[in-house]
Amino acid sequence: MDLSQRSAAETDGAAASPPLLTIDGACATIRLNRPAHLNRIQREDIGVITTHLERIEHDRTIRALVLTGTGRAFSAGYDLGDLARQAASPAAEIPATADAPSFEAMVDCLENVRVPTIARLNGSVYGGSTDLALACDFRIGVAGMEMFMPAARLGLHYYRGGVVRYVSRLGPAAARKLFLTAARIDADEMLRIGYLDELVTAEQFDERVNALAATLAGLAPLAVQGLKRTINEIARNELDGPAADARHRASLRSDDIKEGAAAFAEKRRPHFKGR
Repeated sequence: MDLSQRSAAETDGAAASPPLLTIDGACATIRLNRPAHLNRIQREDIGVITTHLERIEHDRTIRALVLTGTGRAFSAGYDLGDLARQAASPAAEIPATADAPSFEAMVDCLENVRVPTIARLNGSVYGGSTDLALACDFRIGVAGMEMFMPAARLGLHYYRGGVVRYVSRLGPAAARKLFLTAARIDADEMLRIGYLDELVTAEQFDERVNALAATLAGLAPLAVQGLKRTINEIARNELDGPAADARHRASLRSDDIKEGAAAFAEKRRPHFKGR
């Protein structure tokens, strides 16, 4: 995969559209594509992203996913106009259905998708998109970005799954600062609190994302995908011990472990098949 080939399209003048899915070999990319509105996520985008994730979940040739945005921001978060309309409606809350999943359900789907995920944070990240990126396994940011979680300023008690992600991945102190003060923090602070795994210059950005995606796609998929699930369960204090043990035993019987051992002994690159 070479995301740098698409960098020329990352301009604010690009045509708006629902999130785009592209597949290049073993790597998939979902691109938020409303640059004139800082890639805000509209209600109809939720179903589109969920459908893309379902396709990735069931396509065993895909081994890594990159989530990114078009233009100068990663995303301004969920459409506040729609949020205001929901608040004004008699029902107050619009339940998720199979045809219309909620924002929370979409983010949970991203967190639990089978393959390892990278948030390619091409610019600042605000509101609900901070949780969208936090649901990814890795977050690579670019110098000059910032983040902002305005829930308390808007009068919103954030949905439970997002608060759990903030606390389990960043710790309670960082979660308090970001949620309770609605503070804007810069890229260096995002790196310090662990929101970013890496912070690079614009010149280094695509090379580093591409390298990480290639690494993830090249490792043994059964091991990577099983370990991702186990790590996430531990982080949420929801470990299914017997299931984790079963994944361990299955890896010991897999063709991948035989190939990995043979490649190590022969000093060559392994070719894993995910079985």
